[in-house]
Amino acid sequence: METNEQQTTLSTKYDPNAIEKNRYQFWLDGKYFEAKDDEQKEPYTIVIPPPNVTGKLHLGHAWDTTLQDILTRMKRMQGYDVLWLPGMDHAGIATQARVEAKLREEGKSRYDLGREKFVEETWKWKEEYASFIRAQWSKLGLGLDYSRERFTLDEGLSKAVREVFVKLYNKGLIYRGEYIINWDPQTKTALSDIEVIYKDVQGAFYHMRYPLTDGSGSIEVATTRPETMLGDTAVAVHPEDERYKHLIGKTVILPIVGREIPIVGDDYVDMEFGSGAVKITPAHDPNDFELGNRHNLERILVMNEDGTMNDNAGEYKGLDRFDCRKKIVKDLQDQGILFEIEEHLHSVGHSERSGAVVEPYLSTQWFVKMQPLADEAVALQNKEEKVHFVPDRFEKTYLHWMENIRDWCISRQLWWGHRIPAWYHKETGEVHVDHEPPTDIENWEQDKDVLDTWFSSALWPFSTMGWPDTEGTDFKRFYPTAALVTGYDIIFFWVSRMIFQGLEFTGERPFKDVLIHGLVRDEQGRKMSKSLGNGVDPMDVIDKYGADSLRYFLSTGSSPGQDLRFSFEKVEATWNFANKIWNASRFALMNMDGLTYEEIDLSGEKSVADKWILTRLNETIENVTKLADKYEFGEVGRLLYNFIWDDFCDWYIEMAKLPLYGENEAAKKTTRSILAYVLDNTMRLLHPFMPFITEEIWQSLPHEGESITVASWPKVNAEFTDEKAAAEMKLLVEVIRSVRNIRAEVNTPMSKQIQMQIKAKNEEVLTQLESNRAYVERFCNTSELVISTEVAHDEKSMTAVVTGAELILPLEGLINIEEEIKRLEKEKEKLDKEVERVQKKLGNEGFLKKAPESVIEEEKAKERDYVEKREIVLSRIQELKG
Repeated sequence: METNEQQTTLSTKYDPNAIEKNRYQFWLDGKYFEAKDDEQKEPYTIVIPPPNVTGKLHLGHAWDTTLQDILTRMKRMQGYDVLWLPGMDHAGIATQARVEAKLREEGKSRYDLGREKFVEETWKWKEEYASFIRAQWSKLGLGLDYSRERFTLDEGLSKAVREVFVKLYNKGLIYRGEYIINWDPQTKTALSDIEVIYKDVQGAFYHMRYPLTDGSGSIEVATTRPETMLGDTAVAVHPEDERYKHLIGKTVILPIVGREIPIVGDDYVDMEFGSGAVKITPAHDPNDFELGNRHNLERILVMNEDGTMNDNAGEYKGLDRFDCRKKIVKDLQDQGILFEIEEHLHSVGHSERSGAVVEPYLSTQWFVKMQPLADEAVALQNKEEKVHFVPDRFEKTYLHWMENIRDWCISRQLWWGHRIPAWYHKETGEVHVDHEPPTDIENWEQDKDVLDTWFSSALWPFSTMGWPDTEGTDFKRFYPTAALVTGYDIIFFWVSRMIFQGLEFTGERPFKDVLIHGLVRDEQGRKMSKSLGNGVDPMDVIDKYGADSLRYFLSTGSSPGQDLRFSFEKVEATWNFANKIWNASRFALMNMDGLTYEEIDLSGEKSVADKWILTRLNETIENVTKLADKYEFGEVGRLLYNFIWDDFCDWYIEMAKLPLYGENEAAKKTTRSILAYVLDNTMRLLHPFMPFITEEIWQSLPHEGESITVASWPKVNAEFTDEKAAAEMKLLVEVIRSVRNIRAEVNTPMSKQIQMQIKAKNEEVLTQLESNRAYVERFCNTSELVISTEVAHDEKSMTAVVTGAELILPLEGLINIEEEIKRLEKEKEKLDKEVERVQKKLGNEGFLKKAPESVIEEEKAKERDYVEKREIVLSRIQELKG
């Protein structure tokens, strides 16, 4: 099938794989997803949260990107110049780990290759996995502008990263400071977390008593590394611990060393663990380091880089750390300080490179001074041009983190990433921070570390637009972006950092809205993980059900901010929905008789069904547009489903068969035009959610333009709204449904003709029913139909009450009088409850004072309706009881 020529038929079977196969290439060839830089149009920008080049996309990515695709497709159709910018993240730690694992399988390590060759290997990995990701994007049908694709390690982003680092450094907002890292004493090198392998080792808890300086007793502490006690600078207890509250502020004498150290109160301490008191060694433990920062404690390093004890270890100087442990344990026992050794199996970090036990070690790292940046970001939220979180409750999550911010350690001991633009003079140690190395480069050595991945990701909304070059780039036109779509799990890591970096370097918020979604969980609500074996590959789902079914389920299956439970059953239900759309469209197309776009004419005489479906289409356009702009895609999905399945397929198409199979040529022409018009607009409304099937159907419909992706978004046509016709249709539907229900109750098939009488409440209802007699006869399958304001009937009938009329079906021989009385009594009970509920509401003074007049009138109308129906049912019961 040629995709660029108009089709006029659809295949008999809905096969998503067949219709999705070549469609994406058709869109790419037409360049429909490329931003046009059209000054006549308002720009609308989204940057994709860049996936890591470590593997394949998961269901969370599919959900996240589908929501973005819906927004960008809708905005493109609404006339915006849309840029949806794709890209990927180098993901320093994760990618390096994957490449090193691959090398290990080949019996190599990165040290065998050296830095330059290893980085070359990692670029090869990136290219391979980037192609996987692009293939998955295409399978999902994502409308990305590949002409602007970026990577967090490309030359343009490297330039932006250097610019930001240098500016922050010159402003005093980047500094070098001490931090606990993983240290390999054998190779004397820092290790990243990924280079540490944890093994269970049989060790011990060493329980000691530190004497209080005032001689009033002692306090018990325990450690797995007694050699570090030489660097202790405090003992910590929980401030609410009744056992120790009175000791906070006092001091103890550090055994062996004889140094006086304070007792501090800190929430970090677990009252339930051990004695509830903890020795604090800020230079040799990451948690102690953080606690030490909070209490301004001294950091005393007691080891050398090779794992031997240093000058601060006093008499133990020069001993290997493990030899020191043995000696210090004996000395503490001799002094009566160490009173118990408790055997303990614990997880100990070992160097992936040398196998040595890793030592948490105080090291100099690079930091961003966060307070000034955070203050600006917090202040922004009190301004009109704030970042709007959807749902807004996530603003509190964001602000809580920003208001309790700590300085950000941005250096990583890796080879894959943005190299820190700092050089150290080989002789003087002077630091040179700039975009370029010093001219006498032979005298300088560049910092070996790279920047935290989030440092470059934080610049993503503007670095991808060409910044710091603002002239002749996309930055001026497409920044700031319109919306960011992301999960609540990275508000701290990414969203917050983009906001403060955007403000600092562009003076503007990086995005107007942040749409937060949850996590995809399994049917039982569990997080998907390898260990549980409950993960689902979105590509497998697409192979089975098609991208449209997966997209529709993901985008409409929850409300903003909520988690989503994945269910194959629900994806299958959306496939059924797509199949229903396909079959309805096939029927419409088969009956269009070659209708062209120019021949569509909606000016002819319309039936009540025609007027009603056009009215319902208007309502659907209006509500879908409003709700989509509020990101309420679950509600949009519900409206579209109800309109397409119930109104269009189950009612209008069935009613359209009367004129289509009739002899009235004018009615046929009008019906064909309305079918074409409604289907066209419905496909446009549905297109952002189900792009493949809607394009396929739209190409078969009479249309103008090359692709539905660039067709205009439907607009409400006020002249097609007909409330009177809508009310008439409501009555018709109620009549037909009631008759079908009665037939089902007495097991009378639709194929069997029945006699039927309708008693209209007044002349107006009578006129409505008479004018639509053909529909009643066709859909109730009557052998005789009497419509009147005065209808007599005997007891051997079944009845139903609808708004404005009573239906009587003489079904002699098919009805059990006693059972019919029971049924009517149940109906009366139901109506009693409705009358009671509405009267209680109308008797509530609070409701009458607060509710709008229109709402009160609506409730009064309901009351009249229920009371009238109840009277008719009561009368019928009395008749049957005779």
